[in-house]
Parts: sequence; structure tokens; C-alpha cells
Amino acid sequence: MSQTAHLLIDSQCALGEGPFWHPLRQQLFFFDINNHKLFAAEADGAVANIWSFDEIVAAAAVIDHDALALATETGLKRYDLITGETSLIVPIEADDAGTRTNDSRVHPSGGFWIGTMRKEEDEPGGAVYHYRAGKLTTIRTQAKIPNATCFSPDGRTAYWSDTPTKQILKCATDPATGLPIGEWSLFADVSDGRGYPDGAVVDSQGYLWNAKWGGKCVVRHAPNGSIDRVIEVPVSQVSCPAFGGPGLKTLFLTTAAKTLSADQLAAEKVAGGVFAIELDIAGQPEPLITL
Repeated sequence: MSQTAHLLIDSQCALGEGPFWHPLRQQLFFFDINNHKLFAAEADGAVANIWSFDEIVAAAAVIDHDALALATETGLKRYDLITGETSLIVPIEADDAGTRTNDSRVHPSGGFWIGTMRKEEDEPGGAVYHYRAGKLTTIRTQAKIPNATCFSPDGRTAYWSDTPTKQILKCATDPATGLPIGEWSLFADVSDGRGYPDGAVVDSQGYLWNAKWGGKCVVRHAPNGSIDRVIEVPVSQVSCPAFGGPGLKTLFLTTAAKTLSADQLAAEKVAGGVFAIELDIAGQPEPLITL
């Protein structure tokens, strides 16, 4: 049976990314990285709020009802959604104007994995950091485009990809902190599949959903790495999935319009929108960050 996600929000993002279902507000949050914007939307797609920033912001962790920890190009920053007040939690590559944050996700322990990359995407100058309870730890270095960061429901396994390698890796993690405690190994080689591995999320059954940049789909991988199902998306650059809505059974998908040719944009008029599909599988609740 073929399933296709439908357009939910015609948000026209240059680079839609970082979606998550806010557990306290019961809203979908997502970013347009290139245009420095954060959106909040209801489950039915109605946009409730848009915030603008003066620097690149790629992802966020929930602190409480009114505050987020933003992964910005200069550091992790506390942001008040009501007042717009920003304060620094910890600097991250603040002295390197050539890098920015990218795919990031909160571990069930409250540890926040934060990826960085070169803005020009021309060399492996990115990294992955772990922040929890006031401490920033470097997990990986020399990454080109960090993506697919997500975790098993028991917090004992982390998944991650450096997108150009077309491989999704896994490693054991301490469920109490989210720090790696084992060596990285291959979870899935997707070099013979569609597109490149982009953002990912793990559902409540422990299966990994991976967005395929350039592949017009999201793929559900079983815990052994095999392909369980494929959801089609009517635009090519699918960037990241998130579960939300009633019962966490809606799969939301951000997409991007950047780098598409004029002919491609004419064919994909809703590129950069948010797509959705109702499933019979629930996701995991979004954990709060441990500051």
C-alpha cells in the first residue's frame, strides 16, 4: 500500500527544519533556517506565531511553557517566547563565523545533542556536542552535515548521520545522561536508496523514520536497520520528521526550497511547506532539556 503525505502548511520555507511537538503548548514548532524564523502551528496547520531572529537558529529544546533553548550559530540560548528576551546558556563555536548549528535533538535524559556544520557545506568542519546540566561535551568532530540525531525510547541507543556518507550510524548511550558509552557502528547503509539521509525521529515502537533529502520520501527503518515502509512526499527536499497531534499519531515533515532550479520550483510550487500524514503508530513525547 502506497501512502503519501499531504500539504499541511504552505510555509514557503527556504530551509524548513527542526520540527518538534511542544508537549506543554500542544503545537508544532519548526524553523526556516535560512530566513531566521521560528513558526508555531496548531495540529490542523493554522499558524499561531512566527518569531524572527538576527542570526541562524536551527533547532530548539523545550525548557518550559514559555521558554526554549535555541541552538543558534553562536551558542545555546534561552529564549522567552512571550517577551523575546534572549540570554546565553553556553557559547558554541561563537568565534567561528563560518559555522552554524544544524540538526539537534533532546535525549530522553534531557541531554541536548547539538550538531554544527560549515555554512558553505564545503568541508568537514562540523561537530556534535552534548549539553546537560551546565556541561558541554564534544561528541564528534570533522562532520560535514550532521543529521538524523534521534534516540531509542529507552535512551540506550543514539542514531546519527553525516549526510554525504549515506550511512546512518548508531551507538550505545547512558540512559541517565545521553552521553555515548560505546563505539559507533553501522545501522543502515542507504547508498542504494533514494536521496540522502536527513533528519530522523524514533517512534514509540523503536523504529526510526528518516527524511530523504532529494528522495521525495520518508523511510521507516526497523531496529535492525531494514526498511519497514516508505511514505511518499510530493516535493524532493524532505528535511526532518516529527510526531505530534492527538495521541502523537500525526507525522509532520518539513521540506526545503533552497537550491531548486527554476524548473524544479515550477514543478514543486509547495516546496518548503510542512507536510503531514496520519498514522497508526505513535511517536515519543518531546523530552524537556535538563539545564
